[in-house]
Amino acid sequence: MSLAPGLIDLPDGRPRCWWHQGLPDYVTYHDTEWGRPIADDTRLFEKICLEGFQSGLSWLTILRKRENFRAAFRGFDIATVARFDEADVARLLADQGIVRHRGKIEAAISNARCAETMLEREGSLAAYIWRHEPDNADALDYETATTRTILPEAAALSKTLRKAGWRFVGPTTVTAMFQAAGLVNDHLEGCICREAVSKARAEFVRPRA
Repeated sequence: MSLAPGLIDLPDGRPRCWWHQGLPDYVTYHDTEWGRPIADDTRLFEKICLEGFQSGLSWLTILRKRENFRAAFRGFDIATVARFDEADVARLLADQGIVRHRGKIEAAISNARCAETMLEREGSLAAYIWRHEPDNADALDYETATTRTILPEAAALSKTLRKAGWRFVGPTTVTAMFQAAGLVNDHLEGCICREAVSKARAEFVRPRA
């Protein structure tokens, strides 16, 4: 039986979305994380930061350095990162285990401070982000998944965040965060993960401040 466009088989005979390319790190991420809904402020802040670091690079590069990022950024604890100073910037620029880009490093620190302000105002970063969850925006086929690179709701959130001082949070970056954090289910129809992610999203309790 031929597979629908955008699906590929691995030796286990189970069809998956094309983008993992059969690479073990990607396959594990695709099967166990991508699209599963997240309600935790720290993990969502991490997603935003890492998607920002990914800008101009492949996600595989970031994924393979993720544990190094977590160690370098102290688990992406918002309050801790917000207190980073010039000595921390120098430390991070010297850390060969992460992406050593001054602008992205300084943006992550600045964004932590913006997140603190949001937490004071909204009570929850997660609740604020999930208020932007799209209605019926899940991709079903390869054409939709490859042509819809920006979600309108993600573009709206991006605009709001940038107005509030956040950096490296353009519409494409925020759309990628939506996909990764489960605000949409972009596993293709026929992918082994689509039904499980749909079920997880159906059972997920949306965070409230």
